[in-house]
Amino acid sequence: MYPAELVQPMREDLTKVGFTELYTADEVNNAIAKEGTTLVVVNSVCGCAAANARPGATMSLQNTKKPDNIVTVFAGVDREAVDAARAHMIPFPPSSPSMALFKNGELVHMLERHHIEGRPATMIAENLMGAYNEHC
Repeated sequence: MYPAELVQPMREDLTKVGFTELYTADEVNNAIAKEGTTLVVVNSVCGCAAANARPGATMSLQNTKKPDNIVTVFAGVDREAVDAARAHMIPFPPSSPSMALFKNGELVHMLERHHIEGRPATMIAENLMGAYNEHC
């Protein structure tokens, strides 16, 4: 478990642009079950989350079409919420950071760590925007 003061700025990278933090399995299940589209970002303390994932997720929100709901859980901190989110992401193996787009509770698009690590934030944003244009 990471200290709260360490992860707070990393949480704020997403909450300041409108992401809602989820801490429990019920919150995750309710968010994903909502009608419409929900982007779930599994946040992380790793460098690729800071350099690529969080900036890419933020940039993707500049698209005309975007998810109805944007939420985040924090790997290594909010275990119950992360486990619940990952259960919805099966058959993809657990990875962090990662991002999943759900439509009416169904997983329709997934970005795993290997899609994020080593790729520029703009490429991640473009990938997400393509998914928004198709599903939102």
